[in-house]
Amino acid sequence: MKQHHSDVHTLAAAYALNALDPAERKAFTDHLPHCQACRDEVAEFEATAARLADAAAEYPPTALKHHVMAAVDGVRQLPPRVPHTAPTVTVGSALRRRAVPLALAASVVAAASFAGLAAWQNQHIEQHRQRAAQAEQRLDDVSTVLAAPDARAAHGRASNGAATTVVASKRQNRAVFTAAGLPAPAPGTTYQLWLDHDGTMRPAGFIRQDGTVLVDGDTAGAGALGLTVEPAGGSRRPTTAPLLLITLPT
Repeated sequence: MKQHHSDVHTLAAAYALNALDPAERKAFTDHLPHCQACRDEVAEFEATAARLADAAAEYPPTALKHHVMAAVDGVRQLPPRVPHTAPTVTVGSALRRRAVPLALAASVVAAASFAGLAAWQNQHIEQHRQRAAQAEQRLDDVSTVLAAPDARAAHGRASNGAATTVVASKRQNRAVFTAAGLPAPAPGTTYQLWLDHDGTMRPAGFIRQDGTVLVDGDTAGAGALGLTVEPAGGSRRPTTAPLLLITLPT
């Protein structure tokens, strides 16, 4: 077989798919150590083939072996092979012609997969950016209340032992709640805050662990801040006895 040097570069896809005849494989194997471009191309095709195989892989049904073995005796044997006069085509050439479109198709699928992965990554990056922006906004809101000239603090201790502080600003019409030593809530429950408006308890957000949170809702007209344990997701009205009811500072 006479192989032009320029043609050797076209065998990378077929080599990666094991679709070369012995002569072609030897020629390409001899060429591979001296060509970085072909080594890179082979590595990319092999990685693509592995990803496609992994994506399509699945375990066979447990009953498959039994069905196959039971059907063996009833399968007709193949007839003897009869020579035909069709034009002779080398196995390597035929496989290479089939392998190149297959490799190109694999590349297209891989490119689509990479595009999907890139879109997924961009979506997650955007979600992280949004969460970071929201966290930064909450921090700014908390800082604004704490730094307000009319900010006043009140301290209390919850019935579960947690030390708490409420800082309120009448000018900002906001309050900040801080807890330390707050035990983890039971599974399926959460800590919920409440603003007491003349005996009517209005939801005011959640605190799930030690730290500082901005109280949801306007504090104008509220006389106290309450804390209860509620089902995960919160309640419209308190369903348990308050762990804490602290008078808002004025």
